[in-house]
Amino acid sequence: MAETVTLFVGTYTNMGAEGIYTCRMDVDSGKLEQVAVVGGIDNPSFLAVDPSGEHLYAVCEIHDDEGGSDSISAFSIGDDGLLTLLNVQSTGGPGPCHLAVDSTDSYVIVANYYGGSVCMLPVEANGSLGPRSDFVQHEGSSIDPERQFKPFGHSVTIDSSNSRAYVCDLGMDKILVYRIDHERGRLIEETDLRVSTEPGHGPRHFAFHPSDRFCYAINEMGSTIAAYDYDGETGRMSQTQLISTLPAGWSGVTSTADIHVSDDGRFVYGSNRGHDSIAIFSVDPDTGRLTPIGREHTLGKTPRNFAITPDGRFLLAENQDSGNIVTFAIDADSGGLEYTGNQISIPGPVCIQFRP
Repeated sequence: MAETVTLFVGTYTNMGAEGIYTCRMDVDSGKLEQVAVVGGIDNPSFLAVDPSGEHLYAVCEIHDDEGGSDSISAFSIGDDGLLTLLNVQSTGGPGPCHLAVDSTDSYVIVANYYGGSVCMLPVEANGSLGPRSDFVQHEGSSIDPERQFKPFGHSVTIDSSNSRAYVCDLGMDKILVYRIDHERGRLIEETDLRVSTEPGHGPRHFAFHPSDRFCYAINEMGSTIAAYDYDGETGRMSQTQLISTLPAGWSGVTSTADIHVSDDGRFVYGSNRGHDSIAIFSVDPDTGRLTPIGREHTLGKTPRNFAITPDGRFLLAENQDSGNIVTFAIDADSGGLEYTGNQISIPGPVCIQFRP
């Protein structure tokens, strides 16, 4: 029997999906197979699996004129990868869109997009979530009157020391840095570490280099990646480069979505929605600066998030509007992508999380 890994797919149910999908992937071929789906949650777009692989957390990304939903759901993961709902808690703000579990499996930190806020919830012994222990409302705006008239919290990324959370706010054109107070369950902004991004570019997602010397933010509105020098001890960032994710001369309507660094630190990947591609960059090991390698079409429409497999051999691109997830083999030497011939149909796919 072929060796497989278990993964979970978050989706938009308002695009026809049934909920959170459990899939298995053949580690040799990259072939995906749907195993199960659990419903009962609207737009479980972004997911996070705890370090033990025993629990999964999903946002409910809903927004309406009355303020929308502000919930997050906790699930236990069975030995077969099937999900069982544990409980639901409020995130305190509408439109939660991204979340992260700290490395001690003690807290979940959530970014509320429409609310422009961030909150922290304790994890109970059985994996369920307690009421939020902290909530921080962002304040500010930037230069785009339609997209940046108020804060829009877009992602949470926890550093390797598990001591700080980096929050991209698209509306403010800022990356905010919070010290995680594990004893009191608090988020304490370190205002001197706050970073202003290129005006109007809208920071969306964030990734650390495995060396802890560099980090990267992908900017949704500007279709750019900002590279930073990074001090893992102090948490301080200093921008060194701003580079487009698009080919020279391309002028269509597009925006970026997700960013990942390969485990060996040699390559950075970013997704382009509209251009419908994965942009590929090599990383200078001394400076962290990026050099474009190429762009691979994702064989679908509107690639949202994407995932690199735990062994680093494959990249799975989720095409939100065409409803397909496509497996690409990663060339270990060049970082390039090659279609494996394997893809699976799932409506409105947004996020992939592998079970450890």
